[in-house]
Amino acid sequence: MSRLQTAKSRASGKVTLAAVAERAGVATMTASRAITQPDMVSPALRSRVEQAVAELGYVPNRAARALASARSKVIAVLVPSLSNAVFTALLAGVQDALEADDYQILIGNTRYSDAEEEKLLGIYMQSNPDGILLSGLTHSARVQQMLASSRVPTVSMMDMPTNPEQLSVGFSQFQAGRAMTRYLIGKGHRRIGFIGAQLDERTLKRADGYRAAMREAGLADAALELMVAEPSTIALGAELLGRMLAQAPDCQAIFCCNDDLAHGAIFQCQRSGIAVPGQLAICGFNDLPASAWMNPSVTTIGTPRYQIGFEAAMLLRALIKGEQPAATQIDLGFTLMERESA
Repeated sequence: MSRLQTAKSRASGKVTLAAVAERAGVATMTASRAITQPDMVSPALRSRVEQAVAELGYVPNRAARALASARSKVIAVLVPSLSNAVFTALLAGVQDALEADDYQILIGNTRYSDAEEEKLLGIYMQSNPDGILLSGLTHSARVQQMLASSRVPTVSMMDMPTNPEQLSVGFSQFQAGRAMTRYLIGKGHRRIGFIGAQLDERTLKRADGYRAAMREAGLADAALELMVAEPSTIALGAELLGRMLAQAPDCQAIFCCNDDLAHGAIFQCQRSGIAVPGQLAICGFNDLPASAWMNPSVTTIGTPRYQIGFEAAMLLRALIKGEQPAATQIDLGFTLMERESA
């Protein structure tokens, strides 16, 4: 029998902490402290334990550490997409905020589905997370029940709530939609269309902002709206441009609910010989990296996705530590990026 085999637990086949301690010539408690609280032991002792860990291939048992400390060092993060640049930037902010505290992040892709969100949250709750980060403010009754019964600190991201008790970091999707529509009205446009896809809560609030601005200006017309539940893509933006012009041929400007649709609409205009913005102004939402480099460059709403993820994670860290944060609702605002397309 090899030395490595003797270092493993007969029950699980895994290298044990006791084996690491024996190899390093220290007590098991000392080996544990060197791994979990390295600042509490001398550099020489820490080096011996680290060498034993490397030689044996020991992997610390997080579950056991969580039982001992009542902390799992796990944060669950649920987002609706892992391919959308909006949410990859959000996750980058979350990771940067949490890495200093050695948190492990469980990332779940809900695919804009309530059922998938319920399933993922149920699975992640089994890991006894220290905190949860959710995208959006609206969730199913089952998700709300799980959150309420668990009492795990939870922070929402990407929008601002009307409920003063709901913890959130983001910006007003409604106000951003209204601001873009007012901008187009200020440019002299009266027949302003709105194209929406996916129809998640954020898109619907942007549409509400568009409608509010159009009503305020006395320009509201249902014929200028085109809303589909299909996932948003550049190809869909090109298709929806044609459908919008078919139902409202006198349309002067189009507010697309996101930049993917705006890119597709501009490409289709170029294929069809429609001058942008001379004949038709087009704008988007989210300011994806390509939008500044399109020809024409895209007028859009700049959203602070990375900062939202970072600040939401920092707020969650404070709650987990029992600290009283300076603010429990943080509005990071948005920026109207005026460019060539509108």
